[in-house]
Amino acid sequence: MSVLLNTLYVMTHGTRLRLDHETVCMEAENGNKQLIPLHHLSGIVCIGNIIVSPPLMMKCADEGRSITFLETNGAFKARVEGPVSGNVLLRQAQYQMLGQKEKQVELVRAMIAGKIQNMRSLLMRAARETSHEDDETVLRKAANALAIALKHLQMADDINQIRGIEGESSKNYFQAFSAMIRVQRDSFQMNGRNRRPPLDPINAVLSFLYTLLMHDCKGAIESVGLDPQVGFLHTLRPGRQSLALDIMEELRSIFADRLALTLINRQQIGPNDFESRPGGAIYLNEKGKKEVVIAYQKRKQDELLHPVLNRKVAFGLIPFVQARLLARYMRGDADSYIPYLYK
Repeated sequence: MSVLLNTLYVMTHGTRLRLDHETVCMEAENGNKQLIPLHHLSGIVCIGNIIVSPPLMMKCADEGRSITFLETNGAFKARVEGPVSGNVLLRQAQYQMLGQKEKQVELVRAMIAGKIQNMRSLLMRAARETSHEDDETVLRKAANALAIALKHLQMADDINQIRGIEGESSKNYFQAFSAMIRVQRDSFQMNGRNRRPPLDPINAVLSFLYTLLMHDCKGAIESVGLDPQVGFLHTLRPGRQSLALDIMEELRSIFADRLALTLINRQQIGPNDFESRPGGAIYLNEKGKKEVVIAYQKRKQDELLHPVLNRKVAFGLIPFVQARLLARYMRGDADSYIPYLYK
């Protein structure tokens, strides 16, 4: 049996977190108090103005739990964690891959193939389910463009070439994204992907979900002893979690895009769940963020079949399974990296 440890998300402005024996004590400004056993948690994510006591930080660091701080809009600010652990020989193999072009290309090609196939799967499913002929045309056209991209990807032998194919595929995918919205279309229109800042409600939801997914991918990478900053698709840059971003690519449409569409189409979030900022920026408000986080955590508890393991695993464990498959490839225990494909 697989056990999925929970991540605690704290979003209420002014909440104080402190250590109370073996529990986290959460105290809101209105006096409400809640205790959560530490052994139930794999990490804590603080969104907005949250106060964390030093004893709780040290306890989490000692026991391998991370505390991540995000801005109210979901942007990453800082992460508190204990000493680096893991297999130094595995990290050595990871660093050596920086000088192995063929192995890098093979890995990146597999990751992007997984991403494009998962995006295409979402488009095709939406095309089958829609009752609007115009939407079906848009969705199938985008899906066909991704099918062509997959053929070009098979022949790509340079990472920059693969990045170009990925970029064009994402552009085609997001141009058709609004056709997957079945309700509230006046409020939810998307003209391509935009961020820093997001300029419409759909991009606001996606950016927030991508931040949550990034947190999980980084934790998965670290759990197997890899360095999350040394990636191959995303260029190396101080402070950038390049490998976590790499492994996140194939999971974006599965974890974030599908959930965003579900929340909108089921009207679990609506126009009142957003706020405007100077310069045209649109972000989820506190109510909207709570709704998205609850749905995200619930989604992670669902079980589905993993084709490589040939057994059911919790949805939230998929980044951890993929991180282990990635580690096997880097060590040379596997001939190829197999991306996760959603069925």
